[in-house]
Amino acid sequence: MKPIIAKTWHLSLIIGLRFLGLFVVISVLSAYAKDLAGATPTLVGLAVGGYAFTQATFQVPFGTLSDKIGRKKAILIGLLIFAAGSVMAGMADNIYTLLVGRFLQGAGAIGAVIIAMISDHVREEERAHAMAVMGMVIALAFTAAMVIGPIIGGMPNGVPFLFYLTAGMALLSIVLLFTVVPEPPKITHSFAEEEAKVRHVFKDKDLVRMYVTFLFHSSTMAIAFFLIPLALKNTFHLPMGEFWKVYLPAVFFGILAMGPAAVFGEKYNKGKEVFLISIAFIALAFLLMGFSSSLWLFGTGVVFFFIGFNMFEPLLQSFVSKFAKAHQKGAALGVANTFAYIGMGVGATLAGWIFTHWSVEGVAIAVLVVSVFWAIWIYGMRNPGLRGTLYLDTEHFDRGKLEELKAHTKGINDIYVNETEGVMVVKYDKELLDEDEIRGIMLKRDK
Repeated sequence: MKPIIAKTWHLSLIIGLRFLGLFVVISVLSAYAKDLAGATPTLVGLAVGGYAFTQATFQVPFGTLSDKIGRKKAILIGLLIFAAGSVMAGMADNIYTLLVGRFLQGAGAIGAVIIAMISDHVREEERAHAMAVMGMVIALAFTAAMVIGPIIGGMPNGVPFLFYLTAGMALLSIVLLFTVVPEPPKITHSFAEEEAKVRHVFKDKDLVRMYVTFLFHSSTMAIAFFLIPLALKNTFHLPMGEFWKVYLPAVFFGILAMGPAAVFGEKYNKGKEVFLISIAFIALAFLLMGFSSSLWLFGTGVVFFFIGFNMFEPLLQSFVSKFAKAHQKGAALGVANTFAYIGMGVGATLAGWIFTHWSVEGVAIAVLVVSVFWAIWIYGMRNPGLRGTLYLDTEHFDRGKLEELKAHTKGINDIYVNETEGVMVVKYDKELLDEDEIRGIMLKRDK
């Protein structure tokens, strides 16, 4: 695990700083925005959720851009846009300026690019652990933000200061990007120009299943964060300052669940089984949250939700990287994250509509129904463990045979060369090919 932390701590810190800036503001934004000139409930809601819509819009363009101009340049552009939006939001004295600032923040959609860069630095079998490290950093950022945001936001001019603090963290991230983050390895990959188009990331059925899973996963998160504060305040009459008593144990157990999920999902090739167990936790969580009259049972439901939700975290991004071809990685992760942000917007909106008509119980039943369809969707997915990755050094294996291997051997999913490490990477289907068979084909012969 230590080598993985060494490879990914800097990028995890950058994405952690970015999420800290977002979470620290979101905890107090609606209360602040309602007092701005021109504010209406609809516009306040848009100020809170509008960020997700521009994130959804720009995930794929930034992912594709990073495949073409390089990860660091794309991240730099995104961080500068995010910082500009933060400054504008901090200077806002009316709801419309705040909206522009929030939309600009979302337009710096670099999440998928950072994830793609992390996957560039680690091998396939290390990827889930790398994503777990990143997930833990984000979880810690979320935990800190839930405490720091209300404290600073409650001070005079506290919320504008939080926006400026967010801009400062974006600029600090740029410094880290160009001082401690190494350049990703140079990859050589041969593919037809037609294959580079974004629509080709929809040709792999397993990738499409992952996109829809991102949609379900993020929508349940949005529904949960709609439901939990509402129930804590209205049903259990818990003061807002004591919400942390419910969130803190849930975050703690959620973080603990990520490690075993990564191990079973990657090392033991049980990714599909982990997903199905996670969905069961989420369904049970909403059952408890929707129908319990006891705060202890409700809190148990919140803990179950964080366990189920976080078990997905180290595997989702990893599996997209595993299924995507080398030249499509940024675009595929961009599509996946687009589905995630769409899920957030749709989930929160539907939760509000269902709650208006059928209260908390209606929201819980709706999630239970979604969970059934989600489980069926995952059950039809091929286990990612059936996708193998083989690393062949150029000293003992013949680079000149790569195109022949790709053209005439059934079961080859992708081939590329890591020029920095002098390694040929072959991604193949374990049901159709054996590792030794590939080695035999690629081995250099004595003349």
